[in-house]
Amino acid sequence: MHAVTITGHGGTEYVEYGEYPVPEVGPTDVRFAVKAGALNHLDVWVRRGLPGLDLELPHVPGSDAAGVVEAVGEEVTRFAVGDRVAVSAGVACGTCEFCRDGDAPLCVDFHIIGEHVRGVHAEEAVVPEDNLIPVPDGVEWAVAGSATLVFQTAWRMLIERAEVRPGESVLVLGASGGVGHAALQIAAHAGAEVFATASSAKKLDYAREHGADHVFDYETGGVADWVREETDGRGVDVVVDHVGGETWDESVRALAKGGRLVTCGATAGRRPETDVPRVFWNSLSILGSTMATPGQVDDVMALVWDGTFEPAIREVLPMSESARAHRLLEEREGFGKVVLRPDREL
Repeated sequence: MHAVTITGHGGTEYVEYGEYPVPEVGPTDVRFAVKAGALNHLDVWVRRGLPGLDLELPHVPGSDAAGVVEAVGEEVTRFAVGDRVAVSAGVACGTCEFCRDGDAPLCVDFHIIGEHVRGVHAEEAVVPEDNLIPVPDGVEWAVAGSATLVFQTAWRMLIERAEVRPGESVLVLGASGGVGHAALQIAAHAGAEVFATASSAKKLDYAREHGADHVFDYETGGVADWVREETDGRGVDVVVDHVGGETWDESVRALAKGGRLVTCGATAGRRPETDVPRVFWNSLSILGSTMATPGQVDDVMALVWDGTFEPAIREVLPMSESARAHRLLEEREGFGKVVLRPDREL
């Protein structure tokens, strides 16, 4: 088969597409023919090299994909040849105290397909049965192969960790990005008053169309001041910050007393400064969140499948143009998911 591979850490010159061995199917594994698979910024970070992540190269990237089942291991019970499936990339051990409590993202051995182990940007992919969910007939492959990672992440952040309630106010930073555009829709669906930031008129228009009540171009600066002005000095109940770096202080300053900052990433910096007196004086909560439980995945993806939530898709490219797809994400000029499809149908 052919697969996308990362042959070294650095620029897009290390992204290749060529022959790769078909992975073996273990007793609890499923092999499926990939029809579509989206890039996430995680793929860019893996290519560049993440601290503490020692991968065997060449490495097949990709945490999102969907396709048709070709073969199943002898212990597989949930899927059969011909089924339509999508990947849910979080892998848990199933036996530690957190797994036994039903909270797989807290697993002591939690890891992500495409980041810590072989990914799914290939003509064929093999993953554990537990990492697949059914895709209903009629759902487009580009949608099925692009929504799972970001929508499950945003759902757990807002619904489980921040516990957003109807009538509360939520600020979503980078509302046109992967997690951002999912969080925007989920916050609106939860009945919140939604504040959204983005970096262009087109992105702000998208935010308005998908549930934002207030929008702001963050490149003009002063996000916290804008929030304070819009809320008569109060601030918002929840901030969704998947950026880190210089946005962190603005996020803390934008919170109302008793507010919650929920984060799933630090793309702009891992160690921002924090105004600790503001945190304790205003009784703020800082909440981390990673991926989602299987039940949470089922809940949010049901709303993607029925069209309640809509993944933004920028472009669909052949896998042989994966290096270009990486550059599209890095340039940040457009918005929406960049989806890959195999160059040939198996």
